[in-house]
Amino acid sequence: MERFAQGKMMRKIIHIDMDAFFAAVEQRENPEYAGKPIIVGGMPDKRGVVATCSYEARKYGIHSAMPSALAIKLCPKAIFLRPRFDLYKKISLQIREIFNKYTHKIEVVSIDEAYLDATENKLNEKSATVLAKMIKKEIFNKTHLTASAGVSYNKFLAKIASEMKKPDGLFVIPPDKAEIILENLKIEKFHGIGKVTAQKMKKLGIFTGKDLKKRELAELVRLFGKVGEFYYNVVRGIDNREVKNSTKRKSYGKESTFTRDLSDLPEMLDYLKKTTKTICQGLKNRKNKIKTVSVKIKYSDFQTVIRSKTLMDFTNDFEVIFPVVKNLFLNNVIEDKKIRLLGVSVSNFLKKYRYYQLVLPFDKEVGYYVR
Repeated sequence: MERFAQGKMMRKIIHIDMDAFFAAVEQRENPEYAGKPIIVGGMPDKRGVVATCSYEARKYGIHSAMPSALAIKLCPKAIFLRPRFDLYKKISLQIREIFNKYTHKIEVVSIDEAYLDATENKLNEKSATVLAKMIKKEIFNKTHLTASAGVSYNKFLAKIASEMKKPDGLFVIPPDKAEIILENLKIEKFHGIGKVTAQKMKKLGIFTGKDLKKRELAELVRLFGKVGEFYYNVVRGIDNREVKNSTKRKSYGKESTFTRDLSDLPEMLDYLKKTTKTICQGLKNRKNKIKTVSVKIKYSDFQTVIRSKTLMDFTNDFEVIFPVVKNLFLNNVIEDKKIRLLGVSVSNFLKKYRYYQLVLPFDKEVGYYVR
């Protein structure tokens, strides 16, 4: 990774991803759970969903966002636990303190995941692989939790690398190996290609990176829109995104999976009203204003609709925001179809305000929390 491109030293990027973070914390806190299938999220009798699960549970095909009712069928012996977000956040901050010892360029993606730019680091260590090993070791020594690390010359490849040897793995993709690794990678393993897009690609005969690489840029843009350019570049190992220090989030909100499918319009509007009030109060508490409002609707057959509207002016006024929420819902709801989930989120913050995460209480009845 000492190669130079256009007069600049090639970046050294580390991606750190905690292994089954919530479940691993619960196993650490409760030794009797060690080696057992642990599911953190909503209860199976409350229409909740899986937030995360231990690797013992994943052997049964259980994964994040799966309905808890299905998870219990796949693994009847699974132990379901409600999330303890205050504890997870505390540990996450401890891990970030470790990152800060090695580099000043840290991009936190989520509570359990971050990119680190080690090109110029605080230890003046030339090898990003050595740094990744040190970080993994220190995380384990201080938290008794394992992390997987990926090392490469850009963010996309570092992310791909961190998935290669989970859990507790370390994988390096050097420049001279990137091409062959990407060509042999299954299309659903490409970060940024979800299930729906992967299915579309397979119908087009794109099953691996090698297949994707055969497609011309113009064709990918025609088929997938602007993101087609991203696919064209990353399959060639090109990703010029920088690791950006940021404590700002682009949006926040709340969504709930209900204990029963809803069909009563007043009941759903009441939920949307209460949720919007909570969000608006959070905006006012932090002196934030937004310009874009979004509503999410998931039906009993799992069909999902997300609609957004950008306002003329920035606001945090409930009397302005809720009518938008209400109209987005009423104009897009499908009659005679029951609803299992509703959500409201806001984005497009006024730049002069610094954003802090809005913490919403865990809904015991719903059994699902969105951070």
